[in-house]
Amino acid sequence: MIISLSILAVVLAYIAGSVPTAVWAGKLFHGIDVREHGSGNAGATNTVRVLGWKTGIPVLIIDLAKGWLGASLPAFLNAAPEGSSELTALKIFCGMAAIIGHVFPLMAGFRGGKGVATTFGVLLALHPALTLTCAGVFLAVLLISGYVSLGSMVAGVMFPVLLLTVFPTPSLLLKIFSVLVAIAILLTHAKNISRLRKGEEKKFIRKKNN
Repeated sequence: MIISLSILAVVLAYIAGSVPTAVWAGKLFHGIDVREHGSGNAGATNTVRVLGWKTGIPVLIIDLAKGWLGASLPAFLNAAPEGSSELTALKIFCGMAAIIGHVFPLMAGFRGGKGVATTFGVLLALHPALTLTCAGVFLAVLLISGYVSLGSMVAGVMFPVLLLTVFPTPSLLLKIFSVLVAIAILLTHAKNISRLRKGEEKKFIRKKNN
């Protein structure tokens, strides 16, 4: 029974992550596929750039919620005892399924976004205090530099660093997952890193000239 619930939780988490929020919002409200414009990414940042804040903010919230829901499904389904290492492990696997669903969505031809917002939702379900701290890091870097990509990468790298120093956990799997998340965020931002080095990355926040 527990094995069946575990499998169900992982499948449902992938389906939740696979909901192509940006793609559906663009087609439904603007008649365009956001992946064919801007950076070509089906995520909240590109949605804001292409379709504006009124569409981008709901996309961001829903993408975040997909990750949180995916990682929380094992607890909702009572797939493992509360507070057990088994539940933590299952939440991590379901969180990974949700992220994979966002990056490779079944409902949008397996062409999704980079999964930063969805990953944030997953981490929020796994470790709220640390995740909110990293959100603060992201906002600080964004406000200082103007780059969403740089903020995402710095926050992603800081997650395992802070987990191993300021927010210690007995879960080895969570430690490994945090490192994998940081590596994944860097890999999915490879093009952004290249543009940043060349000075070609577009700023999300533009400072006004005095």
